[in-house]
Amino acid sequence: MNGSGRSGQRPGPKSGAAKPQNNGAAQGRSADGRGADRNSRPPASARVVALDVLVRVEQEGAYSNLLLNSSLQKSGLSREDTGLATELVYGTLSRLITLDYVLDDFVSKGIAKLTPWVRSLLRLSLYQIMYLDRIPPHAAVNEAVNIAKKRGHQGISGMVNGVLRSVLRAGELPVLKKGLSAAQRISILYSHPLWMVERWEAEYGIAAAEAMCSANNEPPAVSVRVNTTMISRDKLLEQMREAGLDASPSSLSPYGIVVKGAGNLALSGWYKDGYLSVQDESSMLVAEAVAPEPGMRVLDCCAAPGGKSAHMAELMKDDGYIYANDLHAHKARLISEQAGRLGLDCITTGHADALELAAELSAESFDRVLLDAPCSGLGVIRRKPDLKWRKLPEDVDSIAGLQSELLQAVSALVKPGGVLVYSTCTTEQAENSAIVAAFLECNPDFVPVSFSSPVWERTKDTALAAGEGIQLLPQHYGSDGFYIARLQRLL
Repeated sequence: MNGSGRSGQRPGPKSGAAKPQNNGAAQGRSADGRGADRNSRPPASARVVALDVLVRVEQEGAYSNLLLNSSLQKSGLSREDTGLATELVYGTLSRLITLDYVLDDFVSKGIAKLTPWVRSLLRLSLYQIMYLDRIPPHAAVNEAVNIAKKRGHQGISGMVNGVLRSVLRAGELPVLKKGLSAAQRISILYSHPLWMVERWEAEYGIAAAEAMCSANNEPPAVSVRVNTTMISRDKLLEQMREAGLDASPSSLSPYGIVVKGAGNLALSGWYKDGYLSVQDESSMLVAEAVAPEPGMRVLDCCAAPGGKSAHMAELMKDDGYIYANDLHAHKARLISEQAGRLGLDCITTGHADALELAAELSAESFDRVLLDAPCSGLGVIRRKPDLKWRKLPEDVDSIAGLQSELLQAVSALVKPGGVLVYSTCTTEQAENSAIVAAFLECNPDFVPVSFSSPVWERTKDTALAAGEGIQLLPQHYGSDGFYIARLQRLL
């Protein structure tokens, strides 16, 4: 078996669901024909909670992070069991292709014909057997059988027992069939849609595509950004270590700290007092690329939930003016709340379509403009494994048109000599370098300056120069995949 044991909890993603499959009702019905799901349930346990979440994600298209968080709050599980339930949900979702590929060899009628809860039970049990060293395989089998007995009937529990014990006798899994292409092999081994692997192979080469898929299956690091208007990074590091946390300075951002095994730092006193914000290391580079200075006027076009606006305010020492805009009023309120928590007064929020900002604000009135554009999000699969099953190739192509329109529209707000930063949390060059190249071709009054920034100096030995911007892939630093292009308007 592949014993890649995991550590820590995976932060919940904001969206995603596995695609529903044929539910083959006969596998999971009680004797009177009613769905076994409606029978008496076993008492709450980590596996039961995880099973219920997985079924609803698949069948209802529920958002896994929201559903898991609410389920955990109601469950009364211990901290240890909460961690296990979290691991089972996100790990199973992340490894769906691999798990189904294996199970199809052991389920006589195929995994797709099982009742949803039985299919999910087999998946999460196989995930434990294949990927969690700390759980004895026979314990995973016994727990699955017990759940099947209580939730279904003797026939179902017998089938679950037979399938999983056959898996235990099979040895190393998965066993790949002959004649697979390199992309097909990667798709199965690392559980990514084939179209995604083939796309990355075309853009970065097969070795990089495999590294991307492997990195996406690793648990994400917990990183925080220090609010340097309140405390230095060294001082906060000292406090964290004194509190017994395994904390170390980020090698990617001079404002970041990586913390292991600390749980949810958004519940900490440091967070409540405004000393830190939870943010991925790659994301911290964006404000640094904008390079705002005290006294400047700055526009953040698509700002929610406000992390980059707040970071820019911190870099400006809360001296100047930041207009943080978002399409939705309730998201703009989130930005205001973050600014208040961090003690930042220079941020003003508003809500409007970013395409209309040039009509509402004075032309050439900002020293810095940040367009952190809506995108496919394929750089954050590590945090949101469900994205793999929700996204389609046409999603990348369809959003690129909006990105081009947005970049062109907000560029009118940049002062001569000012800087426009375009960033995304995706790895797709159709959304990144292609957008910037097309913009520069149509706007000769802008020139690329990405590679004269401290961000490039720090990352150039690892990150990629993608067209006129900097591309970080998930395997580069164990952080999110991110693209950052810095463009200056000529005087």
